Amino acid sequence: MRRDRLLAALTLICGIGLALALPFALKAGAEFFLPTTAALVVAIALVPVLEWLERHHVPSPLAALTCVLLFLVAANIALAAIVVPATEFFRKLPDRINRIQMNIQPVLDLYSTLEKYINRTVRQLAANDAVRQPQTVAATPPNSILELAATSAPTLIIQVFFAILVVYFFLSGWTRLRKKTITSRSSFGGAMATARVIQDVVDDVSAYLGTITVINLSLGLVIAFALWLLDMPFPLMWGGIVALLNYVPYFGPIIAALLLLLGGLMTFQDVWVAVLPAVIMIGAHLIEANAVTPFIVGHRLTINPILILISLSFWGWVWGTTGALLAVPLLIILQTVIGAAGKPDIAGFLFEHGTLTQQRKRRGRNDLPEA
Repeated sequence: MRRDRLLAALTLICGIGLALALPFALKAGAEFFLPTTAALVVAIALVPVLEWLERHHVPSPLAALTCVLLFLVAANIALAAIVVPATEFFRKLPDRINRIQMNIQPVLDLYSTLEKYINRTVRQLAANDAVRQPQTVAATPPNSILELAATSAPTLIIQVFFAILVVYFFLSGWTRLRKKTITSRSSFGGAMATARVIQDVVDDVSAYLGTITVINLSLGLVIAFALWLLDMPFPLMWGGIVALLNYVPYFGPIIAALLLLLGGLMTFQDVWVAVLPAVIMIGAHLIEANAVTPFIVGHRLTINPILILISLSFWGWVWGTTGALLAVPLLIILQTVIGAAGKPDIAGFLFEHGTLTQQRKRRGRNDLPEA
């Protein structure tokens, strides 16, 4: 028993070491792990469409190609609706600085006294102990689109092409891979458990992404319609930005509200009208997050908010914005697999045959009344 517990303890220590080293390995190998993980999440979300096509007697390679093409068309439409107008809109930002300063002038006046105090304190510190300012060299921006494409585009193109290939080959071999995984189990119970886990992962991920996509698109259309009524330029662009950022829980809506505030300050001269887009965004998000999403999603895909925050911070630290977008789907996959496999009883492993249990038993024997 002591030998078994020693081996188990060593296994636990090795597992903890691998868990601690895994984030650094994922971050260092982001050029491979990021597109692969994103492709697998997208492929799992497209499995229901693939199975529907296969049920209608479409061959697996053709069904997989159809799913990939549908995804690429949707992604290109979304990017065209957001990126092209956003480039034109924010290109005007240097020309709109004066209007932004005029709109926030009341706020600047409110803190003018604090600013004067800080400046006076800084001047006194500089007079007492002169600080040598370090020389900074500004990075030279690309002089042309060809230079920009030569420096950054090839890596992105290769990663996108690799991800598309992963999605296609995963979907084209999905039915065969699932059948082989289930039938290779040594017992009927193991085969049924494997089939249940695979189906739960597919159902949960596809249901979450499909439902959240519909909700986010609806929210984006509502915001776009409200901004169109306010006569704000590029309302569909702002609706697309809101829909995209709403995939990131908690932080995404805050960033969307700040961007809408900046856009309002750039567009409108009246400060009260300028803050309306952000106010509309916050109000619509509160209704969506507290009424619409819980009613539609239900309790089946309810996740602990603490786990969502941990997943967002972890994957955001590892892979940046793309990791934050993948945080919740990866959390759903991990939660589904752990729920099917069973949660490890760490407390029972540490204390079931340990000192605390033995002390309690000894105390219980000493507390017995003498005959």
